[in-house]
Amino acid sequence: MSDAGTRDRTRTQVQKAATAVGIVFLAVGVLGFIPGITSNFSDMKFAGHTSDALLLGLFQVSILHNIVHLLFGAAGLVMAKTISGARNYLVGGGIVYLVLFLYGLIVGNNSAANFVPLNGADDLLHLVLGLGMIALGVVLTRSAGTRRV
Repeated sequence: MSDAGTRDRTRTQVQKAATAVGIVFLAVGVLGFIPGITSNFSDMKFAGHTSDALLLGLFQVSILHNIVHLLFGAAGLVMAKTISGARNYLVGGGIVYLVLFLYGLIVGNNSAANFVPLNGADDLLHLVLGLGMIALGVVLTRSAGTRRV
C-alpha cells in the first residue's frame, strides 16, 4: 500500500474537511486572477470597493481579496495536519467569515471602509461559509476519539 493511501486512511474526517476547504480557497484565489472566470478583470484594483472585477460574474474581488483567499487556503492545508489544527481552522475560520458577513452588512458596498471589497453576493456567501465551517469543525470532532487530541 502506498504512503498516500495509508496516510489518507489515518486522517480523520475533520482533517479531510479542513483540507477540502483549504483546497477550495486556494482554487478561488487562483480563479480570481484569471480573466474570463473573473469578469471586468481589467477593472480589478489592489483593494477597495472601487474594484469592479467579479469572480464568476457575482463576487466582487480585488488583488488583496484574492491573496487573502490564497493565504486562507494555504493555512487550511497546514492546519489540517492535526485534528486540533483542522478543528481550529474550521471553527476559527467560520467565525472570521461570520464577522466578515456582519462587516459587509454594516459598512455597505460603497463605503470607503469596504476595503476587501464585498458586495451582497459576498455577504451571503460569507454567512453560508461561516455557518458551514463551524458546523464541520464541531460535528466532525464530536466523537470521544477525536475530542482528546
